[in-house]
Amino acid sequence: MTAEVLRMPRSGFGPRHVHAVAGCYFVVSFAALGLPPFLTEILPELGDRTARWAGLLYVVPTVFGVLGVPLWGRLADRFGRKRLLLRAQLGLAVAFLLAGWADSLGTFIAALVLQGVLGGTFAASNGYLGAALEGTHLSRALTLMHGSARAALVVAPIVVGSLSSWLSPHRQYALLALLPLAAALLLAALPEPQAEEAELTEVAETFEPVPASALRSLYALEFAFVFSTVISFPYLISLVEERIPGASPTLSGVLFALPHLCYLIAAMPVHTAFRGRPRAGIVIGFICVAIGLAGHSAADSLATLIGVRLVLGVGLTLGLVCLSVLAADCVRGRSPGGLFGSLEFFSKAGAVAPLLTGAAVALITVCATVLRSLCTRWSHTCPR
Repeated sequence: MTAEVLRMPRSGFGPRHVHAVAGCYFVVSFAALGLPPFLTEILPELGDRTARWAGLLYVVPTVFGVLGVPLWGRLADRFGRKRLLLRAQLGLAVAFLLAGWADSLGTFIAALVLQGVLGGTFAASNGYLGAALEGTHLSRALTLMHGSARAALVVAPIVVGSLSSWLSPHRQYALLALLPLAAALLLAALPEPQAEEAELTEVAETFEPVPASALRSLYALEFAFVFSTVISFPYLISLVEERIPGASPTLSGVLFALPHLCYLIAAMPVHTAFRGRPRAGIVIGFICVAIGLAGHSAADSLATLIGVRLVLGVGLTLGLVCLSVLAADCVRGRSPGGLFGSLEFFSKAGAVAPLLTGAAVALITVCATVLRSLCTRWSHTCPR
């Protein structure tokens, strides 16, 4: 009997459940991914007239999410994955309502902090799926979950922008709080994934757990890959405006979305092609990401920008899909909540690392400038 046969979905859990979890993650991602690009319009309503805090507040939920997801993952293994997944959905609803009702910058910041601390829906969803699925079935489900995030990243800003003429992005937070509430109602009808004791014994006797070194390698690859793919995000719009003067916001949005559209189109075929050789896929993915990022510096026309964005999309697809395959292998014999909580910790750490790196470089530059100024002043006042 092959490993894939032994790792069939557990009793009572089928494709419709996987699609329900992915669909719920898609809808709750609308506010989380669709509204932050509009912070420059939201903050002036709260007293920050020049929106000078927009860049920092953009990553506040991610920073505080880094602190929370490992704990929520361990609690899910102890008290039930479905309960903690529902907690994450309801936590986002509370945070979105507070953000939509906020009438001061301090309250709005508190809402973003709560969004990070109380959220963690991606890790909670993956932990839930990891308790119900194994092997290829799990890696396909994780690939679908990444697709939900990509789809939300493409669609949500368009929808939010379209609604802005009727309702300000600030107040849309309160409206979109209905989405995690609806997702929680749907998830409440799903089963709590439970493995039968005989099934676990059979799998444990047939397969040795993946060694801890493979788990450490997975965490390192997750951090490095997320870091390399998000580092260009904050600068793409300004790059497009510089290389293509007069480019419309729609064109900039399409160029931003191209890598994510590439994932949506090619993720499942890539999973089929590389599920037996994920490390080769990750290596190729890193190479494509490096070429794509380097190509941005030389791209000086619409055609070349489209080309480098597509190359980046190929790398993004290969990396995310193959990381899902490795994660599905590593979860065997381990508590899925804790593993996916820790994996999300390294993913979010990779996402905020560019900001911290930039802040560190800026701080070093300021210190060096101040030190040089003091030395120059001292040399002028020191008697010769």
